[in-house]
Amino acid sequence: MSPTTDDEAASLDDVLVGEAVLGVYRQMFAALARDSGAVVDDPELVDVAETLLAAFADAGEEGLSREQMRYVCRGYPSEVFENRLRVLKGLGAVREVFPKPNQLRYRASFTSVVGLMFVRRMMLDGGQSEMHRLLALEQLNVADPRMTAEQARDGADGLARAFRLWSVELLTLTNGTIEELREQAPKLWGTEEILVRAERLHGAILRRWPQLDRVCTDLRAAIYAYGDASRRAAARLSDSAGTTRNLTLLPPETWRTFSRTASREELAAVLDGFVFDAPAPWHEPAAVVTAVEDGPRATPPRPAPPRPSVPDAGLSRDTGAEDAAAARLRAVAEEALRGRDRAAVADVLGADWASARRMLADLSAAHLHPELPYRLVWEDGLDARPGGVPAWLSPGWFERA
Repeated sequence: MSPTTDDEAASLDDVLVGEAVLGVYRQMFAALARDSGAVVDDPELVDVAETLLAAFADAGEEGLSREQMRYVCRGYPSEVFENRLRVLKGLGAVREVFPKPNQLRYRASFTSVVGLMFVRRMMLDGGQSEMHRLLALEQLNVADPRMTAEQARDGADGLARAFRLWSVELLTLTNGTIEELREQAPKLWGTEEILVRAERLHGAILRRWPQLDRVCTDLRAAIYAYGDASRRAAARLSDSAGTTRNLTLLPPETWRTFSRTASREELAAVLDGFVFDAPAPWHEPAAVVTAVEDGPRATPPRPAPPRPSVPDAGLSRDTGAEDAAAARLRAVAEEALRGRDRAAVADVLGADWASARRMLADLSAAHLHPELPYRLVWEDGLDARPGGVPAWLSPGWFERA
């Protein structure tokens, strides 16, 4: 047999290192695999993996048998359990306790549990917490006297690549739909703290290894690109929220699209079940005058005209116009009641919207008139009646006070 050359030995080492890396990847993402070459598309499959890993954690060093695993996952169909167990065993997330034939007990991989915890954290904030951890870890590594310049170069290259991809994603979200930007809003949390940590790490690398100036330049450019992209995305997100700064409210684009495309029944069903508070039925004249005087003015008030020197006799006591209005409202109210003390508002409204609107206005005026013995009483609720007049109706009564 011919001796092995250095190149062949290096190639063999590379293959072994690559297989080791792939083995760790397979264990990390075994819970998310549908089979050996695809990602799950059903959340239930991930729940089965989580249930199994939690059971293995409680079982201790003895592990679990196949019957115990099936009992733990008894809430899932048999075919789902068998498929998940086959995938987890094939990717190394679940292994035999002892590598021998007819092995009946199994143990779980620590790497798979950590990988699933990592994925859960990624779901919460889109990678923000992981970037904080990565920057803190790199800062500790730079302060370690055992760290070499090559390790620092690899760390800076990885961070620069991450910041570039992050800035590209934020720019894409900024130029896309506002709904998608709101969905990815957690990626904008803690931006300033990340920038401060990244710049501090950049300075520490450059001070300790001045020969890495080119790598540090790329890292600083990537950090600045991320900062600009995050600020643009945050500005658009803030503008879409309006003056309320409430991101849970739907943007105006969504309301306009819905109003243009929805049917009459869908529009009527939007407010079905909502109860609206009626405005105050009466305001004191002095309170209205005070509110008007205290309100902000867009233009300065005009000066009052000069008053005559003749004494003012005051307001006339002739209230004939008001008496006539009260008499008309009284006639309308008695016509609506027809000798009764109480009548439903829905029964006295007209068949078309114009007459119903006039009748409701007259009844409200009679209710608000301080000298007339009538009142409107509204109940809770709001009925949607597509095609009816009116289309929205609250149960109410017009009665003699």
